[in-house]
Amino acid sequence: MPGSSASPRLSTLILLSALAILPINVFLPSLPQMADEFGVDYGLMGLSLAAYAIVSACLQLIVGPLSDRFGRRPVILGALAIFIAATIGCAVAQDAWTFLACRMAQAVIAPTYGVSLAAVRNSTSREQAAGKFGYIAMAWAIAPMLGPTLGGLIDQLFGWRATFSVLALLGAAVLALCWTDLRETNTARSKTMREQYKAYPELLGSGRFLAYCLCMAFSVGAFYAFLAGAPLTASAFGLSPAVLGLYMGSITGGFMLGSFLAGRLAGNFPEATLLIAGRGVACAGLLLGIALHFAGVEHVVAVFGPCLFVGLSNGLTQPSANAAAISVRPGQTGSAAGLAGAITVAGASIMAAIAGAVLTEGNARPGLLMVMLTSAIAALGAALAARHLENGRLART
Repeated sequence: MPGSSASPRLSTLILLSALAILPINVFLPSLPQMADEFGVDYGLMGLSLAAYAIVSACLQLIVGPLSDRFGRRPVILGALAIFIAATIGCAVAQDAWTFLACRMAQAVIAPTYGVSLAAVRNSTSREQAAGKFGYIAMAWAIAPMLGPTLGGLIDQLFGWRATFSVLALLGAAVLALCWTDLRETNTARSKTMREQYKAYPELLGSGRFLAYCLCMAFSVGAFYAFLAGAPLTASAFGLSPAVLGLYMGSITGGFMLGSFLAGRLAGNFPEATLLIAGRGVACAGLLLGIALHFAGVEHVVAVFGPCLFVGLSNGLTQPSANAAAISVRPGQTGSAAGLAGAITVAGASIMAAIAGAVLTEGNARPGLLMVMLTSAIAALGAALAARHLENGRLART
């Protein structure tokens, strides 16, 4: 029952969420040096990104149910302990294959983001949870934005292995914090794991759950398409890598602002209102970008400015959609969080693949905006469907 158990401090969950996302890209500036030291092709070291993403998506489907069965606290503490050991393994690895094995084990930290959201939902109302999700999402946005800069600085000063040593120390600090502050919030644990996996067909059979998940998947899908196509689009303007990184950060800045607004507005407006408003902002911004293109406005701000609205809209959308998705089956919040995370990652990856397949140097600017707009419209449709299904449920009760 929400509110029946003490919620951990918001600062604890913010730091845990930041740690859950930071390992994805903190070491990227070091990849060339790592490939040289291990004596392997750069492409092999690039697997450390793809393998991490695949393992983390699979673990979403396992760690969530585990937290429903055994509790949020032991699962988060166990994941942190494994992460620390795996990170130390990365730091001392003497060959590429050992590094890749430890790197994949590191992915156990990624699903703790969803478990922390489930812990919030266990101990607060749905509206309060959406507000807290907004602030937690800000950390989720800031960490990957600052990660490469932090990793590059540490590498320059102390070498790439020091980056993983720092990650291990951060993991130990968060483990100590969670040990003292993270009280158990799951007071209605399932009796068997089979019971938890039975939740997946029930959740997938829920129109409301699928609508919220698809809204998140296509919202994040627009962002993934942006990441896939922005470098090619920017090449027409002759931007340096540093300036390109600054412009690409605009969408993350928009996400941070949207997440902050979601935290402030949650509880004051219905979830469906925030969802639809957020998706409307994305569609309007991208339509403006397309209009500027066909009006002949040839300036880099005419491309990246409209994309900022996608970040803003995603920040408004994700907290409410997350809170609603994991509230569909109150006794299965961990399973719902894991399944929703897996669906979101899969759907967003598909949009990135589509962007990579259809964009060329000749159509990069309008093509990128059209792919992003298609994803944003699909997310808006899912938000409208979610509102319709929620209204129908309320009418029956």
